[in-house]
Amino acid sequence: MQHIVNPTERARGDSLHQRIRSTIEQRILSGEWRPGHRIPFEHELMAEYRCARMTVNKALQSLAEAGLIERRRRAGSFVRRPSVHSAVLAIPDIQAGILARGLAYRYELLHARRCRASRADRETMGALPTGTVLVLRCRHFAARRVFALEHRRIMVDAVPHIGDADFATEPPGSWLLRHIPWHEAELQIAAMNADAEIATLLEVPSGTACLVVDRQTWRAGAAITAVRLWFPGDLQKLVTRFTPTSEAGAK
Repeated sequence: MQHIVNPTERARGDSLHQRIRSTIEQRILSGEWRPGHRIPFEHELMAEYRCARMTVNKALQSLAEAGLIERRRRAGSFVRRPSVHSAVLAIPDIQAGILARGLAYRYELLHARRCRASRADRETMGALPTGTVLVLRCRHFAARRVFALEHRRIMVDAVPHIGDADFATEPPGSWLLRHIPWHEAELQIAAMNADAEIATLLEVPSGTACLVVDRQTWRAGAAITAVRLWFPGDLQKLVTRFTPTSEAGAK
């Protein structure tokens, strides 16, 4: 079906390339077009929207700059697959990290339920009052020790095809990293002592020093998930290597 731009629409200042971008963006964010899906070729979009190649190219370029698609020379444009993001502290895959240490990995789902977004969800994650949240609690084991305790909240409406996931057998973090691209993240790291409940779940003495990571991620401005991870302190080590800036070196 062809999209015909009428004079009234132009008078409202709706540029055609923005509407082409919005249509494609909605199909990606809704999950209609999954990662790896080929976007129609430029000539196909030109015919569909009855516009110039420059208009189509501008729409596709803005989608690429937003991280939603990748453009491949001669092959076309494709919905971008989730990938490791360049950051000071990248979002790790706990399962992959444990296996990389040469240790056996085991995952255990302790609790899962869907509920209406709470006031805290609305304040911190921008959830709608009618939004649905998937609440998960699970444990990750390295060999025979509890490596991490995970408390996670996932905004169901922002995660296409979440119904396909089986979190009884697959860690939610691993599934999200493979299926849902993220554009922005906030990370907080703190040292806390485990109270009686946390200590029991971590299988450590009450009061044990732990590394606690709070992380929230967004995609195209919409919150995806918020997670708190408890790690026994003796199992964690943060290492970074850097050089001084030119200003610092001159002091």
